[in-house]
Amino acid sequence: MQQSYSVARSIHATPAAIFALVADAARHPDIDGSGTVRRLRPGATRMLSLGAVFGMEMRVGVRYSMRNEVIEFEPDRRIAWRTTVAGALGRWVGGRIWRYELEEVAEGTTVRETWDISADKQRWVLGRFGTPASTVRNMARTLERIAELTEPGQPEVEPEAG
Repeated sequence: MQQSYSVARSIHATPAAIFALVADAARHPDIDGSGTVRRLRPGATRMLSLGAVFGMEMRVGVRYSMRNEVIEFEPDRRIAWRTTVAGALGRWVGGRIWRYELEEVAEGTTVRETWDISADKQRWVLGRFGTPASTVRNMARTLERIAELTEPGQPEVEPEAG
């Protein structure tokens, strides 16, 4: 069973602009392509750094909370967090890793988002029932949203005189 899924996209923005957006936990509802991330939990760390712990309020039919810990952090290059369910249920649910890798290229930045379930406690369930396919679609939407929020606007075209 595959344990890691990635989507990449070229975005016409600097790595710094993209990293600033992804490293701001309060902006995750803005970039989330799945529509499940609702808001940063009150009192949670907003600006992420290595070891930062932040909670997110989620909703997929029912409301629930996630606890995330930043486990990789290289400014303007890489950020990743491990996700578990908040509370006692976290002992049995979670462990997946969400990772963003940024590579500067001539036209901007190649952004790769990865969903790594190799250490997830539910990987046997997550790898089935269409979850990987829907997660890959949602990651592609996330990268679209990141592009929309970071790419400079197109200049307005002046009508030709005639």
